[in-house]
Amino acid sequence: MANTVNYAEQWRPELLEIMRQNTLCTPFITTNVKWLDAKTFHFTSMETSGFKNHSRDGGWNRGKFKQTDHPFTVKHDRDIEFLVDKADVDESNTTASIQNIARVFTETKSGPEKDALFFSKVAATAKTLEGYHTETALSSITKETVYGYLKKCLGAGKLRRYKAKGALICYLRSELMDLLEQAPDFTRTIDVMRVADGGEGIETRITAIDGVPIIEVIDDETFYDSFNFEPTDGGFEPTDSTAHKINVLVASPLTTKLVPKISSIYYFAPGAHTQGDGYLYQERELSDVFTFPNGKDGKVDSVFVDTDTTAVGA
Repeated sequence: MANTVNYAEQWRPELLEIMRQNTLCTPFITTNVKWLDAKTFHFTSMETSGFKNHSRDGGWNRGKFKQTDHPFTVKHDRDIEFLVDKADVDESNTTASIQNIARVFTETKSGPEKDALFFSKVAATAKTLEGYHTETALSSITKETVYGYLKKCLGAGKLRRYKAKGALICYLRSELMDLLEQAPDFTRTIDVMRVADGGEGIETRITAIDGVPIIEVIDDETFYDSFNFEPTDGGFEPTDSTAHKINVLVASPLTTKLVPKISSIYYFAPGAHTQGDGYLYQERELSDVFTFPNGKDGKVDSVFVDTDTTAVGA
């Protein structure tokens, strides 16, 4: 029997680079979690009571503390495989190679799906929180009003707490970035910059308001508040009749994380598997997006979304 060769380790640096060039949620990806059982990791928050007046007659005021365990279960479990017949490789002058298929899949499917999952999960969380979600018709925003509109979004709820720490990132649809470039009361420059993590990233228009990075979402097919991840041909698509385009989405990398549990890539040469006379590529990703409560009072207060008023299917 032929040896099974898994080239995942050999290919991983190249594939990872491709993914990050096409993935805006890179700053939120983390592997620093402690897994306590098969699919769940735990986050612990603590609250304490405050000072009380001291009595000079003696004695102390006994305080209270509350420790809460928050379990988070990873559910977004995805896989794909491609089989390329040996004859197809020979007859296409190796264009139809597994390496090319893997590159195109990562650029056009895997990377964008991470963004779609990230944006929709953060939006869904924000929509459960009073004071952290709004709806605005895109047509109602002008170059004269866009700056004030964004200032209002960034000032929602307790976002100022994270803004003061330099721990907020704001994502913006392209039409609004166009308006911001023309805004008479916006004096900052808008540049094409690299959103980097470990030296890799994606080039897009980026600026800042009150120290918060404002990042343009160019691939707007990922910028909706809900997705169907089970269309007939695989991949993802906006949820029929209920999905809304996102105008603005704000989150903090301190409290929102895209957590990968499993990321497997396997390559089998002809003869190393029983599915045909060709090269077999398999990939699986088990991951999810979570927003943690703060450490002060156990509330979620670090995300915000503003969506268009008109649903996709309306």
